[in-house]
Amino acid sequence: MEQDQRILARITEMVEDERKLRESLASGETDSSTEHQRLARLEVELDRCWDLLRQRRAKAEFGENPDDAQVRPSSQVEGYLE
Repeated sequence: MEQDQRILARITEMVEDERKLRESLASGETDSSTEHQRLARLEVELDRCWDLLRQRRAKAEFGENPDDAQVRPSSQVEGYLE
């Protein structure tokens, strides 16, 4: 589960980056299309990390090797319906 902890740590970092970026955009400190693009990329990567973590947990729950989980393409992860 060490790998899961690393994924969670990365998620935590990205959530903090996302929060700071959103605050900066909301306060008007940052208002560039580059920053909006950065936020969009961050959101996609965050979704991919959550997806990988869910895959790992599901594999472990059903007796499979969690290390067999693979990072999926953003087109697949972003296509999920909530």
